[in-house]
Amino acid sequence: MWCGRLMLIGMALAAAAVHAQANPDWTTPIAPFRIAGNLYYVGSKDLASYLIVTPQGDILINSSLPESVPLIRRSVEQLGFRFTDIKILLLSHAHWDHDAGSAEVIRATHAKYMVMDGDVSVVESGGAADFAYAKSNPYPAAKVDRVLHDGDEVKIGGTVLTAHKTAGHTRGCTTWTLKVKDGGRLLNAVIVGSWNVNPGFRLVDRPGQPASYPGIEADYRHTFMVLKALPCDIFLGAHGAYFGMLAKLDRIKSGAPENVWVDPAGYQAAVAEREQAFETELQNQQN
Repeated sequence: MWCGRLMLIGMALAAAAVHAQANPDWTTPIAPFRIAGNLYYVGSKDLASYLIVTPQGDILINSSLPESVPLIRRSVEQLGFRFTDIKILLLSHAHWDHDAGSAEVIRATHAKYMVMDGDVSVVESGGAADFAYAKSNPYPAAKVDRVLHDGDEVKIGGTVLTAHKTAGHTRGCTTWTLKVKDGGRLLNAVIVGSWNVNPGFRLVDRPGQPASYPGIEADYRHTFMVLKALPCDIFLGAHGAYFGMLAKLDRIKSGAPENVWVDPAGYQAAVAEREQAFETELQNQQN
């Protein structure tokens, strides 16, 4: 039994290493930073992880790859916080680059893992239930402590996060919203789960080649409807590239006087661009 388990873990780590090598920004460290209020960035150059600090314990969004966990821990500690104070682990969506490190985070912190309903089977099977990557990206499975549903709230220490089911990219892809303070202002932060149609995703049924999962097109349409309606001041996402993180960090280094993460226009523009990309891909698949 242990031999088989160790073999599975080894395969998972090897798969993660291959993808990290192909995407070096996924494992390239950057200095952690405060976004606003009690919301911090503790991820890598592109794989986004967020720390929300409260008096009753902290929340981590996205464990990323297994080899990301030491990076995340160092970032948390560089900010002056304790990794073991993480009480809740959340997820943007159940792809290996965002949740393969969850088992290790839970082992180290004993955090409660809370996952949107459509993604639970994927994280608990270590990716085996993934409609797109089941065979190519196994990773250590992790038990879910609380199954979330659209609109559920996660509360701790006076902070409230709302889980918005924005499915399509995965069945349980989740966009998180919360209110954070920036000086004397109370701002709406949006952490986009994902809006991308990945290569190989099938949006339409064809003879002998069904859609990636039943209802995927409708899920994407619902996702864009939700995202367009969300009030957004602080624009964030599961990858730094979603919200132009590196360019905004350069602006900070250049002495930008404003909080560069406050970008409602950038958010709406990104949603519109991604919706158009979805429509284009759908049309291509229908032809």
